[in-house]
Amino acid sequence: MISFLNGKLIEKNPTTLIIECNGVGYEVKISLTTFSSINDSEAIKLFTQFIVREDAQLLYGFSTKEERDVFNQLISVSGIGPNTAMIMLSSLTPEEVALAIQSEDVKTIQSVKGIGLKTAQRVIIDLKDKMSKVAFSSENVFSKNNTNRFDAFTALVSLGFDKKGVDKALDKIITGEETVEELIKHALKIL
Repeated sequence: MISFLNGKLIEKNPTTLIIECNGVGYEVKISLTTFSSINDSEAIKLFTQFIVREDAQLLYGFSTKEERDVFNQLISVSGIGPNTAMIMLSSLTPEEVALAIQSEDVKTIQSVKGIGLKTAQRVIIDLKDKMSKVAFSSENVFSKNNTNRFDAFTALVSLGFDKKGVDKALDKIITGEETVEELIKHALKIL
């Protein structure tokens, strides 16, 4: 119903934004991923998803179409509502969610608050085929050898390294032929 908002940023909080569009202020629920990608400039464009329930009409906002697509896929799973999907997108980037589903990484999905083992398994079963169709604007996260990259990424983050730093280090060294061990060793030299 409301595909996007293009207007003036009035108020910015970690979970909500207020955007003025032609004299009307819209309260939009956002993920931490979207929050971190929005600068404090006045002009803003958000892709939105309008959810109508018996007791509320809620507007969810996303900085990219891909994040909105992942959100819509997540809420299609039984047991995952809009709030749980937003928690997932706050804990993990849309690319990380898609990669975890594609690589059947139950632990990563289960690491999100409120997601148990059965729900994580259901998300993987329901969305594995659908997530490969979500196109990401940067690089395709389902490219060759991404399982080794993902395993190396997970190992380095569990050692306490910053996710963005690990991601940049792996991008510098990956050619597609490395084993997980080689990726970790090379990344440790950079980090």
